Amino acid sequence: MHFQHAAALWRDFPALVPGVLYAEGITSDATADTGRYEAVAKARLAGGPEGEYPEIQAWRRAFARMGLKPTQYRCAAESLLRRFRKEGSLPRLHPLVDLCNAVSLAFAVPVAVLDAAEIAWPLEVRYADGDEDYLTFGGDTEHPAPGEVIFADQAGKAHARRWTNRQSGRSAVSGDTRAVLIVAEALHEQAPDDIRDLTATLATDISRAWPPTPQTATLATDISRAWPPAPQTAILTAAEPRFTMITGVAGR
Repeated sequence: MHFQHAAALWRDFPALVPGVLYAEGITSDATADTGRYEAVAKARLAGGPEGEYPEIQAWRRAFARMGLKPTQYRCAAESLLRRFRKEGSLPRLHPLVDLCNAVSLAFAVPVAVLDAAEIAWPLEVRYADGDEDYLTFGGDTEHPAPGEVIFADQAGKAHARRWTNRQSGRSAVSGDTRAVLIVAEALHEQAPDDIRDLTATLATDISRAWPPTPQTATLATDISRAWPPAPQTAILTAAEPRFTMITGVAGR
């Protein structure tokens, strides 16, 4: 199992900084602390609207380059911040999704979380050919336009449209989700530092919300291990664009 961005995207968007995380042992009965991140977002919004943030401005420029109207198609972080500014809160969906949304608010960076079991690996962020299938949350099937930036798997399924604009219902986190891929992407000047901090923050909070517990060895030669294992993380670059996930690294 691996994830990467296509070489053409690194060529066209050299400022791109992706942070990725793979975690197992996810359940829907955990409690994730989102309040402190929402407080950070509220404090920052008090100083001005999200459209003025350098993080959001960078994505608006990227969307314009892709031929999308930035105020019609907003990146995921801008859409979350806009809703949070108007309503003062976000709906509760799943503890992991709630955590990722709150971190996205605080960092003003798009964060996608995908159910790893629903992806035909490998997964690549690339320009669409136009024949890929995209499943909406309403159950309809769409076909991304040729040249649109999508998250595409080996089976030709698109798991996100318009780059960070719209995630598919096919790989959305649910109560049955146990393993996830989380992808955070930024293009602004401070992206290297911010993505490093964001990825480390998520890894720490996921380990707190879904802490490992000792598992009994099944064979005399086995060593007792903890489950779930610590999240696997990486910061990708054009020189090292691939994130390879090691699954089941601890006994269930």
